[in-house]
Amino acid sequence: MVDLDDEREVLLEAAKTAVARRAGSTVYRGDGVRQTLVVILSGEQMAEHESPQEGFVHVLEGKVRLNGDNRSWEIAAGQLLPVPPEKHSVTALEDSVLTLTVLRRSVMQR
Repeated sequence: MVDLDDEREVLLEAAKTAVARRAGSTVYRGDGVRQTLVVILSGEQMAEHESPQEGFVHVLEGKVRLNGDNRSWEIAAGQLLPVPPEKHSVTALEDSVLTLTVLRRSVMQR
């Protein structure tokens, strides 16, 4: 069992002192899925990167903007968004806590 509240506190403190003003840790890694808890402080960005084959962003606290290919989505606390199959970046509109759930390739190829 993972206590997400405890992990959130650890990551919040780490984000406050990190150059990138964000921190994350893998809270579950199974045979076919990985879940990462991320804290990103207001105004900071996760640079553009490739999309996983299948993934979801679930905002637990705050609000973020997922920027895709000439489009964007604002995701607030309590909302879950499938990650679009395109390069994207994430910008924190508020101090935010989110989970990123990604299906691993081995499952997708079965």
